[in-house]
Amino acid sequence: MTLAAPNIDRAATPSFHGASVEIRDLTLAFGDIQVLRKVSLNVAPGTTTCIIGPSGSGKSTLLRGINRLHEPQSGDVLVSGRSVLKDKPDALRLRIGMVFQHFNLFPDHTALENVAMAPWKIKKLSKSEAYRLAAERLKEVGLEQRAEHRPRYLSGGQQQRVAIARALAMDPEVMLFDEATSALDPELVKGVLNLMADLCRRGMTMIVVTHEMGFARKVADQVIFMDEGEIVEAGTPEQIFDNPQSARLRRFLSEVL
Repeated sequence: MTLAAPNIDRAATPSFHGASVEIRDLTLAFGDIQVLRKVSLNVAPGTTTCIIGPSGSGKSTLLRGINRLHEPQSGDVLVSGRSVLKDKPDALRLRIGMVFQHFNLFPDHTALENVAMAPWKIKKLSKSEAYRLAAERLKEVGLEQRAEHRPRYLSGGQQQRVAIARALAMDPEVMLFDEATSALDPELVKGVLNLMADLCRRGMTMIVVTHEMGFARKVADQVIFMDEGEIVEAGTPEQIFDNPQSARLRRFLSEVL
């Protein structure tokens, strides 16, 4: 699958070195219900792929199959040419970061502690180094002044920024976003989307499940439309939004645009 030229300006010297992702015939089922049906997808290093589609189409399951929160029945996922299905879970979490719809922060820990915990416990950094790294990541997401606040004292948008900082603290090669703004009040959405666009500019490889069509049009290098566990159509934002080929995609866009 050929990727188009980026839709937004990339940083002259990217601060991230995103990896390529190749999904080969990924199949995943829950009992007798097949949720993904031989999904194949290529994502070039440092690019952003947005996945759109109706509820229940397999979008979130695809992300969870990529980082093995759900184990695929067959197929493969390769990051920089190496299968993640051979990695142990902790090793996989070092390579692929994920930001969920709900923030999943530890309520009794500060923002700084939430971000520092995984580098300390999983990456085995010293506690002082983990806290130094956490402070840097919070500064990157604009929350250095909220480092000592617990989640209940943060807005939804700020909590999601902490979740993004937590994922970035593991220095991942790829970032997955599963409807990262859908739980936010409308006035908080823009700040999180701007942060995600900034990660894109800085060279992070991102796969984003989103219902924000304007974000997908502006930021994505490629847009994937899924339905019933399959990729129905894939192309540049212009191809998907301005010249959809399938009746199913045209019907979906007529309902969401």
